[in-house]
Amino acid sequence: MLSPAANGAKTGPGMNDQPTPPSATDSDGPRARYGRLLAEGRIEADPRQQAAVERLQALHDALGARGARRGLLGRLVGNGGANGAPRGVYLAGAVGCGKSMLMDLFFAGAPVGRKRRVHFHEFMAEVHDRLHAWRRDRSGDPISATAAAIADGAELLCLDEFQVGDIADAMLLGRLFEALFARGVTAVATSNWPPERLYEGGLQRDRFLPFIDQLRERLDVVDMGTGPDWRRVRVAGQPVYFVPHDGKAVAALAETFRLLTDGAEPKPDAIEIGGRTIRIERAAEGVAWTKFDALCRTALGASDYLALAGRYHALLLENTPILTDEDRNETLRFVALIDALYEHKTLLAMSAAAEPDALCRARDVAFRFRRTASRLVEMRSATYRARQHRR
Repeated sequence: MLSPAANGAKTGPGMNDQPTPPSATDSDGPRARYGRLLAEGRIEADPRQQAAVERLQALHDALGARGARRGLLGRLVGNGGANGAPRGVYLAGAVGCGKSMLMDLFFAGAPVGRKRRVHFHEFMAEVHDRLHAWRRDRSGDPISATAAAIADGAELLCLDEFQVGDIADAMLLGRLFEALFARGVTAVATSNWPPERLYEGGLQRDRFLPFIDQLRERLDVVDMGTGPDWRRVRVAGQPVYFVPHDGKAVAALAETFRLLTDGAEPKPDAIEIGGRTIRIERAAEGVAWTKFDALCRTALGASDYLALAGRYHALLLENTPILTDEDRNETLRFVALIDALYEHKTLLAMSAAAEPDALCRARDVAFRFRRTASRLVEMRSATYRARQHRR
């Protein structure tokens, strides 16, 4: 499947250069790239995806035209917004509908010299680091300075998996993006939520609402709906439970990860909840891959597993052992983990020392484990795997 652009990669010249960006061509645009994938049989036609492609193609063309005008006049002009920046695009839709794939098709050929594609959580972590460093070493407005540095590195900013669950992010985003837009940055974002549902139910949400208005003013929202989760479709006929845990099982998990992430490069991830940190060894495109010990031999509880299950649409769990009387706490954590995954309809692929009915030998929790074993069997079924992930 398609390999996305490197997350966080900056392309083009140094921060102070103002080159004429590459010219737009039909073969570079998302329409042509999407057409080639269809012709090669690598994806299936989807009317929602095709509608999004047309909007991304319009932005591709507008960016090319802006570059041509800049090359002619030596400055930014146009009618798309501040400093001639075209309106951006906000792709909203359910998990697996192809949002990230389409953004990557657009990003790969975008006729812009300075562009960046990055996961939203990674982007915000970087923003907070910049703000902290500025406050420590300097005076003045750190948000304006941070926005200037970001704009110097990227006039096109593509943010994957845009979601706001942290009050610190919620209070910051309005001022940050107001400054970015004022500097001519064009934004493209993907999200499971339309703008009006961002930070839904969050503390002091009334202070966040102007940012939602700002998004709608500067980005066209494309609703991709709740179509099929194409990533799950890819693994529909593939096994997801591997016994025993050995080299073949690890290779099978690696192939499952590749199919579910379009071959994206995995990176470590972490979830902060209640002062605790859940560390994930490898993650990409909403898929987590970690070991049994990392989740069940660590002091985690039901709320942690619910946060994990809501964050990722698929979990790859490696090396689940046979659980004995000495593993009572680990067994109870595993039960809570499977309950959370099941509740959120999270896809589970795992390697284990035995089939579900033979996994638990801890006598005092054996009866309780029967439901877990039953759920593990159900989670391998086509019916369960076709369900939509619930955040």
